[in-house]
Amino acid sequence: MKFLCLFALSICFSCIASAQVSFGKPEKIISDWKFSLQPSSNAAMPEFDDSKWQSVNIPHDWSVKSQLSPTLASATGYLPGGIGWYRRSLSVPSAMKSQKVYLYFEGVYNRSEVFINGKLVGKRPNGYISFMYDVTPYISFGKENTIAVRVDHSQSADSRWYTGSGIYRDVWVIYANPTHIAQWGVFAYPIVGKQQSSLNVDVEIDNYAGANSSVTITNELFSPEGRSVSKGSKTLKVAANSKGKISHSLQVSNPRLWSIDNPNLYTLRTTVTKDRKVIDQSTTKTGFRSFTFDPDKGFALNNQWMKMKGVCLHHDAGALGSAVPREVWKRRLETLKELGVNAVRTSHNPQAPDLYQLCDELGLLVMNEAFDEWRFPKRKWLEGWNVGTPGYQGTFDFFEEWGERDLADMVKRDRNHISVFAWSIGNEVDYPNDPYSHPILAGTQADGFTQAIYGGFKKDAPDAMELGVIAKRLAAVVKQHDRSRPVTAGLAGVAMSNETAYPGTLDIAGYNYTENRYDSDHKKYPKRVIYGSENRHDYAAWKAVRDNEHIFGQFLWTGIDYLGESGAWPSRGFYSGLLDFGGFIKPRGFFRQSLWSEKPMAYAGTYPVPTNKRRANDEPSMDAWPIWNYQDGQQIRVVCYTNGASAKLLLNGKAIGEQKPYNDEYGIISWDIPYAAGKLEAVALNKNNEEIARYALTTSKQPYALTIKAGEKSITKDQGLAQIYLQVVDEDGIPVVLSDNEVTCQIEGPATLLALEASNNTDMSDYTDNTHRVYHGKILSYIQATGKAGQVKVRFSSPWLKAVETTIEVK
Repeated sequence: MKFLCLFALSICFSCIASAQVSFGKPEKIISDWKFSLQPSSNAAMPEFDDSKWQSVNIPHDWSVKSQLSPTLASATGYLPGGIGWYRRSLSVPSAMKSQKVYLYFEGVYNRSEVFINGKLVGKRPNGYISFMYDVTPYISFGKENTIAVRVDHSQSADSRWYTGSGIYRDVWVIYANPTHIAQWGVFAYPIVGKQQSSLNVDVEIDNYAGANSSVTITNELFSPEGRSVSKGSKTLKVAANSKGKISHSLQVSNPRLWSIDNPNLYTLRTTVTKDRKVIDQSTTKTGFRSFTFDPDKGFALNNQWMKMKGVCLHHDAGALGSAVPREVWKRRLETLKELGVNAVRTSHNPQAPDLYQLCDELGLLVMNEAFDEWRFPKRKWLEGWNVGTPGYQGTFDFFEEWGERDLADMVKRDRNHISVFAWSIGNEVDYPNDPYSHPILAGTQADGFTQAIYGGFKKDAPDAMELGVIAKRLAAVVKQHDRSRPVTAGLAGVAMSNETAYPGTLDIAGYNYTENRYDSDHKKYPKRVIYGSENRHDYAAWKAVRDNEHIFGQFLWTGIDYLGESGAWPSRGFYSGLLDFGGFIKPRGFFRQSLWSEKPMAYAGTYPVPTNKRRANDEPSMDAWPIWNYQDGQQIRVVCYTNGASAKLLLNGKAIGEQKPYNDEYGIISWDIPYAAGKLEAVALNKNNEEIARYALTTSKQPYALTIKAGEKSITKDQGLAQIYLQVVDEDGIPVVLSDNEVTCQIEGPATLLALEASNNTDMSDYTDNTHRVYHGKILSYIQATGKAGQVKVRFSSPWLKAVETTIEVK
């Protein structure tokens, strides 16, 4: 069967700085918060004295601002959790008395409780889901109101990776007419035709007025240049204290399609009028595209067959934790796209709205994932990844009560993002014996395993047959709110899940690390659409996608290094990314670029030839750093990652070693040569033996100075961010990759240092001060404006090195 879906989707926000609720007048409330980790029984009360609490801005992650300790869980990066309180005053003018007032939280980790003037408004245990409360009944108009939020992350090892703790995403107050567009109440889903296309728009209205209401809803679509291309209006009658819904179909001739290379975005303006007066309005970024999933041919975007070159991404950013500014994600995503990445997977939870907006704008496909566990907990490693005795804290305890609502809210919040191509209802929930088990694991079935696997069948473990039951229920939730995308999941125990109804509930089936079943399952289940939902970085895993038409893509584990899932101390996190904690490209990032990018490229890295004879013929490394400092005559392996047809080496301008063709066994060209100081160059050539790219390494002298390689010269005063990339160089300006000098950052003016990130996974020192050691000769500083305009002077210094200064204009 061919799964075909033609559609375009949209982003719900009033403008780039608006809340993602599609109604009313949203205002960010991210400054002037008070915070404390001290226990308190009456911190929700207005009269509580918080004068000694810490002043913080939102987003805020208290865990990453704490000290690393080997006594804490490796799963969450050796950082603590705890119970925290946030408080803020909110003045609501008397003129707003006729309005509804809402509070919208993009994300609070986790088990939050929100109070207004001492009264509990609501609870939300899931730390990744955005949520909103109607606080109108609790507000004192014309007076100061107290917002208090209790965050309970006392189960600090409740995840297999780092989560962060606190109000780590933006918070909004929203004022609205009692009759307004519902939360996430605009849904745009076009049908793309050969010449004529239509943008189908559903609009849901909430009427909290005490009387019936008749409103006119107008939807108008604007081209990327701002020209009106289609418009329609309808009248809707909504009974008092109830909901109403209308649907529009806006016709558009020959729309400009959204694609990876040309992410064209249209704007939908939805206006609600009553008695000829505008009572609500929202704008929605939208676009036109089509996609096709086929079990034999894979995936097509706008009828063009292609491979998804994807990466899995966690939601943290190294020293910043989970409170990640938009500018950081923009730089990271742009860098990944330079490497040839065209898709991301939100592993394994909904992420900040900024991420989806940026993917819409940059042209990156998104698999949006909801859960890592369902009704039962998974193992959480405490003493190092897959080491020792695991813990079993988790989010499973509220899945039955909240799981379907959490999933529905994820879909409704993100269904308008054109970048989202699929909804994932779970990751590795079927991992054999963690927690589910099945008789096939005993290895006694003729058509199954021939020996016990994953510890064999455990009859006291949860029955794997339940997987299909839960998946069917979750898939129905998705389809209730969006039928324009497929439902998927990342299967870890494919052989076991094939014995259940689980794969059959999915429109497309993700296989985690199971390339060996791509062919056999394609033959056994000819209607199943298969792809790699989580994959190793090795060349063989990519060839399994490249050389099989029916496999539409893969998602590498991971795109960026992340905190948590750490090894034994010292280890901050999982270090398999194309980019490191600071967003710098690692050697394996250049290796992936050689496989995925169409732009001609070459990279050279080196390491000593293994002295062990058995290892001397090992597969060339994808993790070779760009170093050319060794002992004279030492045998060095030089590797070249390139998409050229061949490559040659030059040492001090002269050929060394033979010109070699592209190696399709390893995807890497390599030479073993004796070291000599100077300039080493790898030259990539095309089929006509013409140079297409070149990469040079130069022997460096002792560290001499600090230099700024990149960084913003101007930022906005409202939490604008400068990311300043610092490099240690020698007296000739050559990068000293082997340096580990200690750098101090000093700031004068209206800005503050958020963090210094050198990306060393084994550096467990203090990340809360202004001093840190570089790693591979570089470090990144995050400098954020504090709310006032002016000039910021930044000075970086290091003992025995020449210092460097820069100036940032805050506007």
